[in-house]
Amino acid sequence: MQQQALMNEIPPGTKVELRATGKGFMDNDARTRRIYLSKVMDVLSNNRIEMLMPTEQGKLVLLPLRGEYTLCFYGSKGLLQCYARIVERYKNGNIFMVAVELTSEIQKLQRREYYRFSCSLELRSRLLTRAEQEALEAQRPLVLEELPMVRSIIVDVSGGGLRFISNHVYNVGDMILCSYNLSGAHNREFSMISTVLYVTDVKDRPGLFEHRIQYTYINESSREEIIHFIFEEERKLRRKQN
Repeated sequence: MQQQALMNEIPPGTKVELRATGKGFMDNDARTRRIYLSKVMDVLSNNRIEMLMPTEQGKLVLLPLRGEYTLCFYGSKGLLQCYARIVERYKNGNIFMVAVELTSEIQKLQRREYYRFSCSLELRSRLLTRAEQEALEAQRPLVLEELPMVRSIIVDVSGGGLRFISNHVYNVGDMILCSYNLSGAHNREFSMISTVLYVTDVKDRPGLFEHRIQYTYINESSREEIIHFIFEEERKLRRKQN
């Protein structure tokens, strides 16, 4: 890809996630188990870009040289993905930078993996009724019944799903209706049908259960609003830390 074409795909200012592939350094390095948030600062050549050095809890994360990462770009053209290798770390004025070499073509992200934002929000959820599930399976108009909702606490949220803690336990594979409010998105309520992917006991907290769910039915405008909220909250946290 030519330099100008690359800049058109991922112009300066584009938000980017870095997820380690586990190559290039020890697998027990804690940095292989993290997802970091950064921003494209410049396109240096047809296969090299400059990004902000990511931070975690207000501290710089010195990504290892030759470390290999999956990059996910949140651009105006949607989600894009490629593989890259860390080739340089340096300081430009008072800003710490990292140069990465793209080792694959940039492609539309097929299987969405999203940055998870730690938070504490109220979740309201309930199982779908048999009639509601049958309507979804038959692709008929869904009419949601007004039924009691269980209250839980969301501990992280992303554009693809969320994790919550509850004293009520669902089963893996359950389809649930979940609703929550994001104050950064004009305080509007988000409601979506989700599927339970994982359930486990909370360690040292008898009677509490951790659930991971994936949004199964969500419109893209709601998803983008959630992603926007996450980036805005991350920006606020960084300002406070700095």
